[in-house]
Amino acid sequence: MYHRFNENKYPSTNIKIEDFKKHIEIIKNQNIEFVNPKNFEIDLSKKKKKRKILLTIDDGYSSFYENAWPILKEKKIPFILFISTREVGSNGYMNWEQIKNISKEDFVEIGNHSHTHEYLVDENLETIKRDIVTSINIFKKNMGHNSNFFSYPFGEYSLEFKELIKSLGFKYALGQHSGVIDETKDFYELPRFPINEKYGEIKRFVTITKTLPLKFKKIFPEERFLLKNNNPPKVKIEFYNNINNLKSLNCYSNEGNKWRNSKINFISDYSLKINIDEKFLGERGRINCSLREKDGYWRWLGIQFVLADR
Repeated sequence: MYHRFNENKYPSTNIKIEDFKKHIEIIKNQNIEFVNPKNFEIDLSKKKKKRKILLTIDDGYSSFYENAWPILKEKKIPFILFISTREVGSNGYMNWEQIKNISKEDFVEIGNHSHTHEYLVDENLETIKRDIVTSINIFKKNMGHNSNFFSYPFGEYSLEFKELIKSLGFKYALGQHSGVIDETKDFYELPRFPINEKYGEIKRFVTITKTLPLKFKKIFPEERFLLKNNNPPKVKIEFYNNINNLKSLNCYSNEGNKWRNSKINFISDYSLKINIDEKFLGERGRINCSLREKDGYWRWLGIQFVLADR
């Protein structure tokens, strides 16, 4: 997941264009295929042992159109551009003419990223619905149709937000919790690796290209929106029973606003509890679990919780 390109005064959401070019080169040199979002489920289901990458860009900043789009267009590299409809045409953002120009290519998908891009998960369901319906109507007016793809603002969602996105006709919804998509993942909480100047550093990017899915049946609690009375959450994961060396799993969390190694208790050979002793603080609670594989590969699973009452 990318945002800005060569807007160096925003390092937390920016990637330098030379680094972006190196990312593309690394992907090609490792013989990783680009996923065309138009064939998303087909690409996901075929050649399951073949590594693939789906590029996504959130927000529709002008710097994408000016700096990254020419590269992707020349090389015909597929991607999803997620648009928040309120900002289209504002200073620093693409306009509808530019968006429609990009959408003519058969390797491009223009995804829905809400209308306002506010912290919608904090709002009541009617307010969230009004915002998303507004964006859908604007998409239909300007693009002729709404997208099958939705990107949660800030990657934040609750169970009722997720159910709303389903009911409004979207087929897929993407968050900002790190991880690898595979056929077992919930299509309405798909993971992505966020990339910026710090986390897009070349050595780390190579590591990301060597991550594999960590397949799980279920994560508890299913509700990712934490109120004061259920923070810290009681986290339990049930995995599929064909994962090798699962007891070598390591998990880290930012409980107490400090990253630390989390204690793990196995309930059975393929289910475990992650003990979160301190409350998550700030805006989001994160847990990242990894399992070393051979030849420098890692199985990876990220979980993101959203904290109420910011």
